[in-house]
Amino acid sequence: MKDYVIRAIDEKGTIRVFVASTTNLVEEARKTHNTMPTGTAALGRTLTAASIMGTMMKNEKESISIQFRGDGPIKNIAVVSNSKGEVKGYLGDPTVDLPLKSNGKLDVGGAVGRNGRVIVIKDFGLKDPYIGQSSIVSGEIAEDLTYYFANSEQQPSAVNLGVLVDRDLSVKAAGGYIVQLLPGTLDEDIDKLEECIKNSEPISTLIDKGLTPEEILENVFGKFNMNILDRKEVSFKCNCSRDKIETTLRSLGEKEIKSMIEEDGKAEVICHFCNEKYNFSKEDLKSLL
Repeated sequence: MKDYVIRAIDEKGTIRVFVASTTNLVEEARKTHNTMPTGTAALGRTLTAASIMGTMMKNEKESISIQFRGDGPIKNIAVVSNSKGEVKGYLGDPTVDLPLKSNGKLDVGGAVGRNGRVIVIKDFGLKDPYIGQSSIVSGEIAEDLTYYFANSEQQPSAVNLGVLVDRDLSVKAAGGYIVQLLPGTLDEDIDKLEECIKNSEPISTLIDKGLTPEEILENVFGKFNMNILDRKEVSFKCNCSRDKIETTLRSLGEKEIKSMIEEDGKAEVICHFCNEKYNFSKEDLKSLL
């Protein structure tokens, strides 16, 4: 089954919900970066959130970046998504893996760190992007993004993200949802919403059981009359290219390129997001000059 995100709103028009199934996307990222289980969960949760937040963007050229810069051994997480459903990302150290927590769950908070910053950059294709920041509160990704929405965007939200890693280290299930309260939400509906979320099974469990985003919407938020507005496929896809790498090399300046020619006689550039290697011979570098 392909990964996708659905967007829905309740009949009163005061609660909107985004639900994503991202198992294939997160597995592709795991294989690309050869992450260990704790890193897989940390990256997978962030990729899932970014895939949802990317669908919130309206125009084709808009994109969103999410960065976690914590004090844990992973060092940092960087993920980029766009309105077309293309998501990419990487970890500072993909080899990090920590012992399970006492409840048997992966220690994502310990890997990310519990001190640092969450940085969200929204590029609307204008001169200056929007940059929002907030503190890391737990390192568990979902809690940190909930805090970010409330404090940086003043948008009351609930974020739920999950990644289930199989015994062979592959991704068994991944997905998540973001719920946002719109102006006019009644207190009684907020209480009912909190009860729905509190009593629901973990999102990764629901996906592992084979539930689709539409079925998860009904399973978790069935007490509300939700109307599905649209559905968008998402995938792990990097938009790097040789032309873009050439542009980056040119931006280093003539002195730096000449130094590469004289010292190594070649250059190899590796894309952080997809590990694609781009090789430039001495002649290639000379042509850049």
